[in-house]
Amino acid sequence: MERKVVSLQGKELRTIELSDAVFGLPINEDVIYYAINNELANKRMGTASTKTRGQVHGTNRRPYAQKGTGRARQGDYKSPIYVGGGIVFGPHPRDFSYVLPKKVKRLAMKSILSLKAQNGTLAVVEDFTVETGKTKDFMTKIQALVSAGKTERTVVILKDDDADIKRAGRNIPWLSFLSYNRLRAHDLFYGRKVFLLESAAKELNEFYADK
Repeated sequence: MERKVVSLQGKELRTIELSDAVFGLPINEDVIYYAINNELANKRMGTASTKTRGQVHGTNRRPYAQKGTGRARQGDYKSPIYVGGGIVFGPHPRDFSYVLPKKVKRLAMKSILSLKAQNGTLAVVEDFTVETGKTKDFMTKIQALVSAGKTERTVVILKDDDADIKRAGRNIPWLSFLSYNRLRAHDLFYGRKVFLLESAAKELNEFYADK
């Protein structure tokens, strides 16, 4: 498919060929769901913890005599039925991460890129950089591409790790940067706008091409 390459002022400059094998696939919602869930699971700390009755600090003395009171027998105050007692089936530290097959990941990324290309939220932008690394200069450059007064979640896909651009935009809460070979399904899917640099578009055509 052909897409227009726009300047930072929003003007059409030329056309670029985007691979149908990357940007023109049918949307596979299942693999997108799997990829996003995998990323969220891998980010979980897994440090939630509770104490069982064997770990709770307290006495082992019976609260009252076993016989003669007419009440149900009790072992100690660390029983789960008492306030401050142990927790039954509570969470313990664990690792939530798991490995997703590479083919599923690749298909998920291509499905999201196809979705963004088809619903019009993806724009191919001419290459640029911010030599000063300042947020003010970065916003001045992209202000024509960003809706005035709106802070929609925006993703910029770079060809490589441009330190100047990332430094200029790292303190903008609604903006995230991705490299073409290290895409994140969650950021990409929930981005209301996706700016794909022209050089990154050419790399994506080759990186996600069917092998």
